[in-house]
Amino acid sequence: MSTFTKYRKDEKRAQRLLRALKKLFPHPKIALRYSNNWELLVAVILSAQCTDKTVNKVTEKLFKKYRTLNDYVCADSGEFEKDIRSTGFYRNKAKNILASAKIVKEKYKSKVPDSMKELLKLPGVARKTANIVLGNAFGVVEGVAVDTHVKRLSRRFGLTKYDDPLKIEKDLMSIFPKKEWLTLTYRLIEYGRTYCSARGCPHDHPLKKFDHA
Repeated sequence: MSTFTKYRKDEKRAQRLLRALKKLFPHPKIALRYSNNWELLVAVILSAQCTDKTVNKVTEKLFKKYRTLNDYVCADSGEFEKDIRSTGFYRNKAKNILASAKIVKEKYKSKVPDSMKELLKLPGVARKTANIVLGNAFGVVEGVAVDTHVKRLSRRFGLTKYDDPLKIEKDLMSIFPKKEWLTLTYRLIEYGRTYCSARGCPHDHPLKKFDHA
């Protein structure tokens, strides 16, 4: 089979999978709660290796305590660590969030940057975080956010053979239309939460026919 033929086959299979996901989850959206672009960035950084449910529980109090960007700039690091402790890896997350707050204030005039290049300069921000912020805050789509659900299901459904998020993202971008990239993430996340957790999928899960042997 030629490379082109394989690509076309993978692309057609991806389109069938996407249609099935759209039927299951016609209105996908981000689960994190926030009221401005800075809070979105904070929430996404906190969500690393943590459930959105836990993050929302933490930010419900956090965003009332730290109401402005300047509150983060002036925050005591030890106290902030305690405020986000239940999200895990709290020391590193606190360090990155508070450092990013100072950079956003000083370098970007208190506005979260709206480009992949600039977002990636912020501590604690890799492509997953940047893709989520760009898509939800600015309507800018540059890639596919690959979280643990997306990674696991992309491999399960034969959309990629890789473990590396950057390689997985590249594969997904090659077989799905750009207009679907943002919502593809949330459809796969919803499928993971609803049907296929990290513990495994039931034998008769709705998209079993797409399981890749």
